[in-house]
Amino acid sequence: MMHATATATATQQSSPQGSPLGAAEATRYRAVLERVFIFQDLSPPQIEALLERTLVLRRRSGALLAARDEVAGSFYVLAEGRAKVTVSGTNGREVTLNVVRPGEFFGEVSIIDGGPRTADVIALDSVVVLSIEREAFLNAVRQKPQIAIRMLQTMAKRLRRADEAIAGLALMDVEERLRRTLIGLASDDGEHIAEGLVVRRRPTQQELANMIGSCRETVSRTLADLGRKGLVVARGRGLLLARGFVNGEMPKNMPLKAV
Repeated sequence: MMHATATATATQQSSPQGSPLGAAEATRYRAVLERVFIFQDLSPPQIEALLERTLVLRRRSGALLAARDEVAGSFYVLAEGRAKVTVSGTNGREVTLNVVRPGEFFGEVSIIDGGPRTADVIALDSVVVLSIEREAFLNAVRQKPQIAIRMLQTMAKRLRRADEAIAGLALMDVEERLRRTLIGLASDDGEHIAEGLVVRRRPTQQELANMIGSCRETVSRTLADLGRKGLVVARGRGLLLARGFVNGEMPKNMPLKAV
């Protein structure tokens, strides 16, 4: 399917047909906004002003939340679930640029410059998204410039990751790109244990392929090889990354066992 056709359909599906906040929801999602990094310096009245111009979007896994090339009208905060930021080529190949988690935001680039959105955002789980009107968001920035500073800090962090990904595609083999991606997933949503790092939610092979710019078959072979070496082992619904793998070295002890 050609990307232009996909985008046209996506634009129709991603329109923010949400619902206004009720009293109970306002209390619940006020706490969500207060925890968002860029909003942490806002006063209670400023948070209330944003809530008054906020819609709640509830979408199932796989739903398109924002479409590439569409005109932006809202700034989004993910309240529940996860979403992926992706771009697709005319050949249907998809690359995942980022995974958005609760308390994080997306859609900021087109809100700032008024241009079309630069990527698709697709729900990975059932999600709840807070859709803030563009003008309400910009008013908050005018009243509290610290929002812009915090946003720049977040965007700089994402740019660093993008630079690392671009360098990886040019300079690293699949195993090294996969190693860095799995470590990043464990750092974002995982834990340290004595044996290494745990990725709490094991991504599919296709999801990993999209993240590292490879194909599912290559990722499958690489994971199988790493598993035989005891470097990456399935643990329940997650993955255990052995210390040797995290450090870029072969483990000196016995291979880890799957549980």
